[in-house]
Amino acid sequence: MAAPTDLVVEIEKLSEKLVLARDSISKRFIGQERVVSLTLAALVAGGHALLVGLPGLGKTRLVDTLSTVMGLDGSRIQFTPDLMPADILGSEVLETAADGSRSFRFIEGPVFCQLLMADEINRASPRTQSALLQAMQEREVTIAGQHRPLGKPFHVLATQNPLEQEGTYPLPEAQLDRFLLQIDVPYPTRDVERDILIATTGAAEEDAHAVFTADELIAAQALLRQMPVGENIMDMILDLVRACRPGPDAPAIVNENVAWGPGPRAAQALMLCARAEALMNGRLAPSPEDVRALAAPVLMHRMALTFAAKARGTTLDEIIDATADQFTGTEAAA
Repeated sequence: MAAPTDLVVEIEKLSEKLVLARDSISKRFIGQERVVSLTLAALVAGGHALLVGLPGLGKTRLVDTLSTVMGLDGSRIQFTPDLMPADILGSEVLETAADGSRSFRFIEGPVFCQLLMADEINRASPRTQSALLQAMQEREVTIAGQHRPLGKPFHVLATQNPLEQEGTYPLPEAQLDRFLLQIDVPYPTRDVERDILIATTGAAEEDAHAVFTADELIAAQALLRQMPVGENIMDMILDLVRACRPGPDAPAIVNENVAWGPGPRAAQALMLCARAEALMNGRLAPSPEDVRALAAPVLMHRMALTFAAKARGTTLDEIIDATADQFTGTEAAA
């Protein structure tokens, strides 16, 4: 572990570099600063992210730009109902040599990369979705009894349409829990949409440039885990996550509306992401504001509403906001 003075210097340098990365991404993915920050937070924290938004909002463009800026080998899979696990992982083929001998050769699938875009992930069958479970958790796959490591680092950025559910298969809770963050991609404002129109319909477009290499990103992920976290912040994270689980100690709004709540992975994710949020804002340690800002993206996909709550029109946003305001002592930024 670095000495305290060296650690401060390294954190400050990394913060400056992340600002450069954010600026480079924003040249091609215009006006969605919060979406960019959350996606960068997921990568620096070493996790995966689920991008939820309607078609045409630039999710694919964002992932493509990220692979350039972060210096990662990117790959893209368009998920469809007829996609098979071998289409993702790869398969062994029998080859005949010139001398007539035969042997199996493994052909790698698109999962053997550093940044995988799983486009419309909920359109694939459960069997195919499950092919990513081991890859996302253990950064390796097992094919024909042989363990095959994936790229280092390895990240999955999946997209999902929140409205069109015909011909889709909802992701199982076990897979949702493997996503560090759920990032909602909203419609742009009128001014931002005007900037997008100008930038993308002219003779030339802005290009993003590489700011990180894969090795530098791995080093950044290791540095993030060295950032100090105060006891009060740790207690705040634990109290917030545990308060979102129905039970005798949970707030009334949770017990009345939540069917099941977040598990221990949520606390781990919130700890890492609060550090990443602090890092990107030039702070040396996370604050209550960082925990509050990351509460919804970390917890949203790890909770489920009861049938009665859905019938009343209650949303998880409302529940998480009310609970987070109570346990962090801060309110969400406008």
